[in-house]
Amino acid sequence: MSVAKVIEISAESSKSFEDAVNDGIKQASKSVHGIKSAWINGQQAIVDKNKVTRYRVDMKVSFVVD
Repeated sequence: MSVAKVIEISAESSKSFEDAVNDGIKQASKSVHGIKSAWINGQQAIVDKNKVTRYRVDMKVSFVVD
């Protein structure tokens, strides 16, 4: 039997929502091992002078507890 834990993280990128998700997972994997999934529960675009400048995602990340 395995046990999973869920944490919430936020990440952002100047490129895209997809890049923000990938960067968030990459950062989280430096201290959390065995990441199995990410559920995106929010997206936000930061706008400056009528132009999107940042893409932000809030996500829940699940991983198996050792």
